[in-house]
Amino acid sequence: MAGLSYPLVLAALSAFILALALHPVSVDAKFSKSTYFNWGGHHSSISGNGEDLQLVLDKTSGSGIQSKQAFLFGSIQMLIKLVPGNSAGTVTAYYVSSTGDRHDEIDFEFLGNVSGQPYIIHTNVFVQGNGSREQQFYPWFDPTANYHNYTIHWNPTAIVWYVDSVPIRVYRNYESQGVPFPNKQGMRVYSSLWNADNWATRGGLEKIDWNSAPFVARYRNFRARACKWNGQPSITKCAVNSPANWWTSPVYKQLSSAKQGQMKWVRDNHMIYDYCRDFKRFNGNMPPECFKPQF
Repeated sequence: MAGLSYPLVLAALSAFILALALHPVSVDAKFSKSTYFNWGGHHSSISGNGEDLQLVLDKTSGSGIQSKQAFLFGSIQMLIKLVPGNSAGTVTAYYVSSTGDRHDEIDFEFLGNVSGQPYIIHTNVFVQGNGSREQQFYPWFDPTANYHNYTIHWNPTAIVWYVDSVPIRVYRNYESQGVPFPNKQGMRVYSSLWNADNWATRGGLEKIDWNSAPFVARYRNFRARACKWNGQPSITKCAVNSPANWWTSPVYKQLSSAKQGQMKWVRDNHMIYDYCRDFKRFNGNMPPECFKPQF
C-alpha cells in the first residue's frame, strides 16, 4: 500500500475485515448440532460425524427432526435419498414452518408409490394457516438410488423450490396487491417419515406393505444459510437490503433466463398438478396469484 496515508490504509483494512465478516458462507448446521428428534428418535440415528441422518418408519412409529433455530429468509438445503422399493403409503416430509393455527409453512413432501412407479414431489405454501397452493411433479430421476439436493430458498421477493439446483416452482410476493406471503414469522426446519396411507398413494387406495418395513429415508449435509429469527425485530432486520442479507441481492430477485429455461422444461415435462389450473376445485374463483406472473 505504498503511497497511501495511514488513515487510508486503516480505512481499507477496516473495509476488508467488514467484507470478510459479511461474506455469506454455509452455516455449520450438522444434524447433531442443529437439530433434535421431536418424535420417533428411539429407532432413528445420526452418524458420520453428525452429518448423516436416518429416519425410520415401522409399525410402532415414524420419526422426525426439527431445527433448534428458527429462520426468516435465506436458503435451507438437504441431501435426501428416499425410501426405496415399495414405498406406497409413506410420506417423507421436508419443510420449514412456524407454529400455531395461523402458521406459515413452505413444503416439500415426497409421496411414496408401489415399486416401479414414480414418486410424487409435492409442494405447498401456507400463509397465516391457509394452504391449498399445491403443485406436484414427477422426478426426472430415481430419488431412491442416490442423494439429491432439495433446497428451499426464500426472500422478501419470492420463494423458490430447487431440486439439484434446478428451480421447479416460484411463489412471488404480491402482498401489496392483497396476496398473502410468509414474511412475518420465523420458521424452523422439519423433516419426518410417516404413515399417510389414508391419502398419500392414489388417494389412499394403495396401503403400506408392512412386510417391507422398516422404511428408511437417508439424509446428508443439512445446511442453513439463513437469517436467524430473534422475534419481531427480525421482520425488519432479515428483510433489509444489506451485504449481510445476501438473499436480498438483486441477483435473487429474479431467476436468470437460464434458470427460467430449466424450470420451464420441468414444468412442461414433469408437472402433474397445479392448483392454478384446477378450475373445478375452486369453482372458477381462482386464487388471485394465479393471474400474476411468478417467474
